[in-house]
Amino acid sequence: MSGAAVSGLPNKAAILGAGVIGSGWLARLTDSGVDCTVYDPAPDAEAKIAPVLDNAERAAAALIDAPRPAKGSWSLVDSIAAAVVGADLIVEAVPERLDVKHAAYREIEAANADGIIASSTSGFRPSVLQEGMAHSGRLIVAHPFNPVYLLPLVEIVGGKATEPATVERAMALYTALGMKPLHLKVEIDAFVADRLMEALWREALWLVHDGVATTEEVDDAIRYGCGLRWAQMGTFQTFHIAGGERGMRHFMEQFGPALAWPWTKLMDVPEMTPDLVDRIADQSDAQAAGRSPRDLERIRDDNLVAILKALRGTGWGAGQVLAEHEERLRGAKPA
Repeated sequence: MSGAAVSGLPNKAAILGAGVIGSGWLARLTDSGVDCTVYDPAPDAEAKIAPVLDNAERAAAALIDAPRPAKGSWSLVDSIAAAVVGADLIVEAVPERLDVKHAAYREIEAANADGIIASSTSGFRPSVLQEGMAHSGRLIVAHPFNPVYLLPLVEIVGGKATEPATVERAMALYTALGMKPLHLKVEIDAFVADRLMEALWREALWLVHDGVATTEEVDDAIRYGCGLRWAQMGTFQTFHIAGGERGMRHFMEQFGPALAWPWTKLMDVPEMTPDLVDRIADQSDAQAAGRSPRDLERIRDDNLVAILKALRGTGWGAGQVLAEHEERLRGAKPA
């Protein structure tokens, strides 16, 4: 059963870069009924896109219990200019190189005067991205998480020149896509979520480097323990509960002194020697137990669907975002 598009969505979107993130954006946008044009100079771009769209459709069919709109169309084009003409939303998902991004913005500005330019960068501050632009007020960072078609979080960050109206439009747009736009009001390299993940990643590298744990044991420590709590309450609310009747204040009084103990190496990182790279890669291959990356993607998606549906049942966290999106889909007026 198909419904009409939810208000707030762009009429047309352009996606520059068809890697994992760009293809994920394509899946989420077309599933919301948005027509898209895609530019990627790689000769195998279409082959990269197809399996992501297949996985996304499989996941959305299992996840969403409301009428979904008719899928938007999409096409590959041979230039940035051809992609962005007439686009209300321009998703920049090109490689993480400033020169490449700045070159893309020059081509965008020559062909499109008013679409939101949304960079998927995982680290560059928008004010740095805006340098040299003629009309930088319409550029934001809209940093998603893989798989884009399932995970609702998108970090929205404006630069020094970003117009408030651009942020407002973006917040409404990503909400209409069934996402949780988190407006970060302070610019900082790598934003919030990646900085948190980086801290855990550094400590995990040291644990493997020092022979304390294997890659699988590190993952087990997360997926069977703290990760389940994080999935629905995050860090601070989890620790608030751990403080008992007195909440966070008691937790900080009890465990705050431990922060001075030498438990972590967060300000350092082990050298990525060939031996360490081989050890991590070999352990990760063993952990996969013969499953291909595509096999693991489907397992990941099935697990995320189950978690999101469970959270929808309690009306909590990402499940609340899913429930609200389904209500919007049910209430969409016929086209």
